[in-house]
Amino acid sequence: MLSYPVRIALIAALGGFLFGFETAVISGAEKTIQSLWSLSSFWQGFTVASSLIGTVFGSLLVGIPAKIYGRKKVLMVIAIIYLFSAIGCSSISAWLLFVLFRFIGGMAVGASSVVGPMYISEISPAKLRGRLAGSFQLNIVAGIFIAYLTNFLFVGLGNESWRWMLGIMVIPALAFLILLRYIPESPRWLILNNRDAEAIPVMEKLGEQNVTATIQSIRNSVAEHKEALFQKKYAKPIMYAVLLAMFNQLSGINAILYYAPRIFEMAGFSKAEAYLQPVYIGAANLFFTLLAMTLIDKFGRKTLLLIGSVGMIIFLALTANAFGSGGVNGNVLYYIIGFIGFFAFSQGAVIWVFISEIFPNSVRSQGGSLGSFTHWIMAAIISWTFPVIVESSSKGGFYSFVFYCVMMVVQLIFIWRVMPETKGKSLEAIQEELGIK
Repeated sequence: MLSYPVRIALIAALGGFLFGFETAVISGAEKTIQSLWSLSSFWQGFTVASSLIGTVFGSLLVGIPAKIYGRKKVLMVIAIIYLFSAIGCSSISAWLLFVLFRFIGGMAVGASSVVGPMYISEISPAKLRGRLAGSFQLNIVAGIFIAYLTNFLFVGLGNESWRWMLGIMVIPALAFLILLRYIPESPRWLILNNRDAEAIPVMEKLGEQNVTATIQSIRNSVAEHKEALFQKKYAKPIMYAVLLAMFNQLSGINAILYYAPRIFEMAGFSKAEAYLQPVYIGAANLFFTLLAMTLIDKFGRKTLLLIGSVGMIIFLALTANAFGSGGVNGNVLYYIIGFIGFFAFSQGAVIWVFISEIFPNSVRSQGGSLGSFTHWIMAAIISWTFPVIVESSSKGGFYSFVFYCVMMVVQLIFIWRVMPETKGKSLEAIQEELGIK
């Protein structure tokens, strides 16, 4: 039977499943939607990116309610927003309303990308934190895989197939909302709000050996509960979180996830093949995320990122070369699967773990919001501009992948020379090693 920390972490991580599903499901509907509403490449990019614009606001705004009302209550509100968005996107016929519901769904994605990892990191024992926080990423890639699979299954249903693709998210959203009733509030949040009596039994169930000492350590790590994030002493965690989040999207991952069928059609695959190939991408994403989860607490965050950077550079260069050579190139599938594999093994598995643990208790919700905000603003830019670039030139695919490759070279230098390792350390110990008093 799964231990108590694992059970509640997996429930909280279901927000990641909805995150992944919402992220990838539009790939199956985007070309139909472009035709349905006769959208130019600019407005098509905006329609796809409307969800990502929502993530920017969701990630930026959620830190305050998560700090005031607690992690659990905010997660329940996020589940309701996911449900509302799925019903809206699949049932309306007006473009503007579709964009609005996509924006609302994006707000849930952005908010869950902050609060989900934050909650999991705060209830996890240090020796398990990488794997349990990594379960959020595992759920993201599971959601991506299921989105690609349902897109492939529904594509043959005719002109209304896109409604089924988007509407099926009602089922996991409802399950998430129901299961959240059975998780406790974060004990760290309870302690920071002077509710020790509620926190103690939760900490005991989580397997904490010395509850009194742990409570005192948490209190000692918080100089002032209502501190502002942007202070000189927090410069290091701010820099690490912002740069890692930027590089995550500068890899081109969301351009590939959002436009996978379009990319394969550009490479010369038929429409049926173009919808099947993303299923292979989703499966590779899931496999390499599982592999990373088994290794992240053994080899550490930095090692995984270094290996992933090298692999992504190689496969992005091969993809760029394939598009630059012109004509049909069946190897594009293998190159993109290679890229996805190394991304999932490194950036995909590490980003939410690292951001959730690098900030001190007093500003963790604000720091998580900043990292997620950076991630999503970059995702919106990449996803909005991708169709504009690829439709503006016959070499658009080549230029896009060259840019992503160069960015991963820069990331490799950052990881190698600057980024710290955090594996196996308590959240308070990480704070001390960064020199934050």
